[in-house]
Amino acid sequence: MKQTLISILCALSVVCGFTACSDEPDSENFYTFTGEMMSDYLRNRPQYSDFATIVERADLMDLLSTYGHYTCFLPSNEAVSNFLSEHGLQSVDQLSDADCDTIARTHLISNMYTTFEMTQDRLQTSNMLGRYLATSQGLDDDGNAVVFLEGVAHIYFDLKNDSVENGIVQPIDMVLEKSNSYIADILRDNSTIGTFYEALEATGVYEDISLVEDASYNPKDYEKYYYTSDFWREVAWVPDTKKYGFTAFVEPDEVYDREFQRRGISTANGRLRAVYELACQIYDPVYPADVNAPGHSFENLTDSVNPLKRFVQYHIISRYVPGTSDLTPLIMNVGATNEAFGIHTKLANPCDWYQTLLPHTMMKIEQLTMDRDEDGNDCRGNDYGNVGERFINRRYAAPAYNFRGALIDSKVETTVDHDALNGHYFYVDDIVAFSKDVQEVVQNIRIRMDFSTIFPEVMTNDMRLKGNPTQDDPSGTPDDASIPKNGRNFYFPLGYLDGVSFTNCHVVMRRPHTNFWSWQGDEWNLFGDYDFTFRIPPVPKSGEYQLRLGFCGLKTRGVAQVYFDGVPQGIPLDMTVYLNEEFFLGDRFVDDEKLGDYNGKTAEEKAEEQKLLKNLGAYRAGRSTYHFNPSSGEQFDFTGNPRTYRRILCQTYIDANKDHYLRFRVASDGKQGNNNEFMLDYFELVPKSVYGVGGDGEMEDDL
Repeated sequence: MKQTLISILCALSVVCGFTACSDEPDSENFYTFTGEMMSDYLRNRPQYSDFATIVERADLMDLLSTYGHYTCFLPSNEAVSNFLSEHGLQSVDQLSDADCDTIARTHLISNMYTTFEMTQDRLQTSNMLGRYLATSQGLDDDGNAVVFLEGVAHIYFDLKNDSVENGIVQPIDMVLEKSNSYIADILRDNSTIGTFYEALEATGVYEDISLVEDASYNPKDYEKYYYTSDFWREVAWVPDTKKYGFTAFVEPDEVYDREFQRRGISTANGRLRAVYELACQIYDPVYPADVNAPGHSFENLTDSVNPLKRFVQYHIISRYVPGTSDLTPLIMNVGATNEAFGIHTKLANPCDWYQTLLPHTMMKIEQLTMDRDEDGNDCRGNDYGNVGERFINRRYAAPAYNFRGALIDSKVETTVDHDALNGHYFYVDDIVAFSKDVQEVVQNIRIRMDFSTIFPEVMTNDMRLKGNPTQDDPSGTPDDASIPKNGRNFYFPLGYLDGVSFTNCHVVMRRPHTNFWSWQGDEWNLFGDYDFTFRIPPVPKSGEYQLRLGFCGLKTRGVAQVYFDGVPQGIPLDMTVYLNEEFFLGDRFVDDEKLGDYNGKTAEEKAEEQKLLKNLGAYRAGRSTYHFNPSSGEQFDFTGNPRTYRRILCQTYIDANKDHYLRFRVASDGKQGNNNEFMLDYFELVPKSVYGVGGDGEMEDDL
């Protein structure tokens, strides 16, 4: 391997397993190329001449001759010949230019990946078509450990990780193809999930997952937006696309057979009738008022109150998630840090919450990282999961809770497609449903959501946690012609985000940084004379809730009046006030980012402080939240910083069967700070069963 590339790979190894690297070179890193570029590699080896021709006809060869970071999954002439034969062709000359463009872009990644970094179930950077390539580990015919792509093609063991000056070449034994079908089509084509697909079709839900992209959206209609946050002068772009996506969690037929037998449900009248009866058993207790409604019957499966339709809807979330690693906060493997971004995984299992197609419901997806909690309680149980696995609607903490949840299978199959043009699906090993237990026990907890997970468009259009979080770009007015080398910030035009309305402002999502006081590194900011309203995520059950906003206070930020469903809520929220100021704790706080003072308190003292703050409308940040220095690995806990805390936005009754809205209207005095900047970092929905604890020594957990 060339020495020039070794130094690059060493630098990249800490981040490439997590996020895309940049094509932009540092000015100090220009050097004279002494070896081959990727274009030279293709042209100089006759065994790859067919793919070189394809790349030439796709007009991509010039790109591969320039500085950048690329990975090429390179099929040999034999592999191309086999591909052509399967499609009834004899020569690459018979391919259209469009065919060549698709084939070339399928095999090219704008990032460098060695096989050592292909450890998850997909590459962390999409190919040049914007599609993700599935990866898995296995053995070739000679018993060598190799990486498989899309479950079928493998990287040759003795040719892997070949380097060129601007990337890595990974020779493979087949031409890669990605399905251009819709998600409903690839579900239909998999015979092992016939029961679910029959229900999907019979209930009409398959029509609800047919959207692909908003053709009327054109990013060229919008200018860049320049702004200042704290002292950072930055620029934001609108999203490149406005795609729609769906992700389904599907039980194979064998899971239904097991459940039918367990519940005494016969399949004598067909599997559709059997799964309808299963849905009735699950959903009638959740929606008892609809049991006698006409739409409840087996003859009205497309009705909105039909239990089978509700059953199918709850299996699908309205966003595109291409791999299991994307379902929960992504793993950072930087220095001594090897855990979900910004979460102490020995204190809390990382989890995310996603709205489903069943109106006013969410599913909780949790990654198991703890064997035992701080009190020594078992967090796994016998056969209840392995560390690293992800589950739907899990709440297991012996002895109080015993809900294993449905395990999400990360396998990459060779015979069927799981990834479609507008969606993806995963197998699960148990029934997924919004049952009475899920409603009343599993989800009867504090729901904490990063703002980037609230809006499906962010994940579907590949913007969540993108960029290089370990590096900052220089602060200053960016060059109009350049893109920051470590990733972009985005702002959202009016109408882009569903359930959102605003006037007189820019809504900016800043890319993640490991050293920012922002949970999971990213944050949302409002700039201008804003009047911003968004539909809050649903709660599992009607009742009293606290709605909280987590943020980092700064003297350059502003003040907003909060409204819930149009009704003003208390005094304005002032982001220039910290917890160590007299309005809150004053010098009783003690500014200690390592939590020496806080951890030294007794349980009774912590509870007393929490009650005091609660009466003032605030909470410290959770102990499980932190950020770190990527160079030293030193961690800084949010709980010990007086600027990173949670404010109670309101405490109110929420009807679980209705939409509800929060509104933030500027209340700053003039253009306060950085254009009235107001930060939205993370959001909490907290039921009274959690926030309403009282008595000496009792408190809501401080995680």
